[in-house]
Amino acid sequence: MSLPAVVAFTDTYLPTVNGVTYTVQTWRERWADRGGRMDVVYPDGDHDATPGEYPVRSLPFPFYEGFRVGLPRVPADLPEPDVVHAHTPFLLGLAGMRAAGSRDVPLVASYHTPTAEYAAYLSIDGTFERQIRGAASAYERWFLDHADVVVVPSGKTARHVRADVGVTAAVEVIQNGVDVGFFEPVESDIRDRYDLPEGPLVGYTGRHGYEKNLDLVIEAADGLDRDVTIVFGGDGPARADLEALATERSVDAHFLGFLDREELPAFYAALDVFAFPSPVETQGLVALEANACGTPVAGVDAGALSDTVEDGVNGYLAPRAAPGPFRETIRQTLDDAEALRENCLARRGSISVESAIDRLETLYADLS
Repeated sequence: MSLPAVVAFTDTYLPTVNGVTYTVQTWRERWADRGGRMDVVYPDGDHDATPGEYPVRSLPFPFYEGFRVGLPRVPADLPEPDVVHAHTPFLLGLAGMRAAGSRDVPLVASYHTPTAEYAAYLSIDGTFERQIRGAASAYERWFLDHADVVVVPSGKTARHVRADVGVTAAVEVIQNGVDVGFFEPVESDIRDRYDLPEGPLVGYTGRHGYEKNLDLVIEAADGLDRDVTIVFGGDGPARADLEALATERSVDAHFLGFLDREELPAFYAALDVFAFPSPVETQGLVALEANACGTPVAGVDAGALSDTVEDGVNGYLAPRAAPGPFRETIRQTLDDAEALRENCLARRGSISVESAIDRLETLYADLS
């Protein structure tokens, strides 16, 4: 029996590297490995399209450097799909909705990031931000309720979508999944390559967004009862403020900038603790990537991290996003790092992308 033909609509794609891009690209590759077709419609940019990739005209997003907004168009030469999968509620998500409706095929919508979290990038003051958040939540509910199924990466996110957003459409939990053949324990040369000192390394890689509360990593290191080196990989709008805070607090913090994907396993493996204080994750894919490389996570008990991180198993959670509790969580994770590492490695199969594709295949088949 042949696999359903799928077309994915996404507002973020190569060469941008983030959780959504990684998920779309990895699912597409694994779908092809099983003999299926998953085409992608995305904003045009610096990526050279390959067969099955359909760039549409886009405009730069003025509030976030490097992000482009695709115009809501359905490419005229797009092959007929059996299922449309929207990975965004924004303009290209609307194009996906229109494509599904005009072709009378099911619409699946993935919930990757709470739309309201972008309010801070558009706000002038607190009142304006609250208004944007309210409008964003109403729009998000409207969009998701037009889907036949809403796919979320964690149980916590499923509860949020139903109870807080108010979505009445069917909700299915499917983890994004980690390529455990790529993200695995490796011999790391990160210390030598970036001239990092000896001693414990506590780090993060990913987008430096204000909503991720990365300042807590620096504030927690200031006052920790042992010498640690803080390492940030990636980039984003909050980076300059983080660098200034590290200087102000006299914290030994190293900002490595954007890391090629090939460097990530070595980066994760070099860390003693992956510090992730973000309260807004729908899954926290980087936390699972770190776990797959044997690195435990110090997180906060909020968002999907409440599900992703299990206290005393693959890391520890701070009860709230504040410097004191997060400092204690980092300390506890450092103390128990060896036992946590073994637990992380034992869980690799359960977080694999192959498990996610198995679930996705069943979902698509049931709909089409």
